[in-house]
Amino acid sequence: MESIEYLWKDRKRVLGMPLSFTRYSLSEDRLFCEKGLFNLKADEVLLYRVQDLVLTMTLGQRIFGVGTVCVHSSDKSIPHLDLKNVKRPRQVKELIHQNVERAKDRRRMRATELLGKEGGPACHDSDDLDFGLDEDGGDDIV
Repeated sequence: MESIEYLWKDRKRVLGMPLSFTRYSLSEDRLFCEKGLFNLKADEVLLYRVQDLVLTMTLGQRIFGVGTVCVHSSDKSIPHLDLKNVKRPRQVKELIHQNVERAKDRRRMRATELLGKEGGPACHDSDDLDFGLDEDGGDDIV
């Protein structure tokens, strides 16, 4: 069995600490998400299928140095993957972007960008811990 070399690994963080059982990793051609301790659910997205990357950082996330990278893809099984509460989210987004471009170049996928949908789905943070902020994940500062 071939060993996968990861370019980046992290866990979903709670209050800035990696206390969850959700693990994210990036290889040269795929993005992985594993959830669970006893029951494991493993998802992966092929990088050449990634259409868009969105970075969101609430005030609570910025305080703890984390953010959410939303990955939109043309994959039928996982059209949307959120990398929630990851450390250094700007660098993670840029690393994913660079590897998506390399994967598309290797497959000569440039013509497919014209076939994508406009206005993809918004970032989904509904089950995310927002550090005790209000219900919609916002930071209502008066």
